[in-house]
Amino acid sequence: MFLDLTFLPRRTTMVIMEVPTIDCASLRGLLEGEVLGCLVLDCRSFLSFNSSHISGSTNVRFSTIVRRRARGGLGLEHIVPNEDIRNRLLSGEYQSVVLLDDRSLDLSQVKKDGTMMLAATALCRHACGASVFILKGGFETFSTEYPEMCTKPSPPQGLSLPLSSNHPDSAGTNSSPCNTPLYDQGGPVEILPFLYLGSAYHASRKDMLDMLGITALINVSANCPNHFEDSFLYKSIPVEDNHKADISSFFNEAIEFIDSVRNKGGRVFVHCQAGISRSATICLAYLMRTNRVKLDEAFEFVKQRRSIISPNFSFMGQLLQFESQLLKKGFVSRHFVWT
Repeated sequence: MFLDLTFLPRRTTMVIMEVPTIDCASLRGLLEGEVLGCLVLDCRSFLSFNSSHISGSTNVRFSTIVRRRARGGLGLEHIVPNEDIRNRLLSGEYQSVVLLDDRSLDLSQVKKDGTMMLAATALCRHACGASVFILKGGFETFSTEYPEMCTKPSPPQGLSLPLSSNHPDSAGTNSSPCNTPLYDQGGPVEILPFLYLGSAYHASRKDMLDMLGITALINVSANCPNHFEDSFLYKSIPVEDNHKADISSFFNEAIEFIDSVRNKGGRVFVHCQAGISRSATICLAYLMRTNRVKLDEAFEFVKQRRSIISPNFSFMGQLLQFESQLLKKGFVSRHFVWT
């Protein structure tokens, strides 16, 4: 296997690094090898990573405040926050760690305070026994040469079923005070592999919930019933969709509920009445805290999946305040690996 050992000139960083590059063909060889000894760390943005990434790779992200405080000295827990992966790295299970961004050819083209530079610095500082490389040409080159080894950049898929409340597995119109118009895209949408967003109508369709593998629901309303309490776990957040409602006081318990269901291998469906304001706000808060993204990035991510979301003005203000709190804390959460 050929490695392009392009060593770098001295830069003003916390350590003097010599990080070789690895070409796309060599990375492919590592990933297709019989021994699973290569960890791929993707230093692109949350949106770019979730649009498409190398299968099995991990997205490296941390907040602006963490970046400022680090001054080039981030610990390994910030670069690899998933404890299991970090322990495997420290125990020597990974022989190679490959960093990549969009298109950089080597570390000399990377911003000195950028994610990949900070990640490379941390990995070189900690003696983990693995060789650290930069992917030459980044994701753009690799995805062009080996698209079959990357996730497909296809539009997010929702569930499309006939919008008939007379379906045999429906709760029925007579049992629900939530008369949601049937205009909301036909079905629930996937936000993350374990998190779905939709309306009260969707929540009344057991056939939809079963088809998606839903095991728990968050009902973000004061008057919509929990139709199937014998079949699913429910979490109620009784707030109205108005400027006086304090939805932010429920953020942490909603996030903990979603994580608890996910950790058990389950899936959560979040709904309010129309699936536009209250439930969307809860999903945005979850993304902001657990994936360390700012509100505008989380909003764009969810809106790509459910275009009609529109949290009310007060809820957006509460989300901005939540963002400020997370930035001040330099919040770093458990990290998810999506393939």
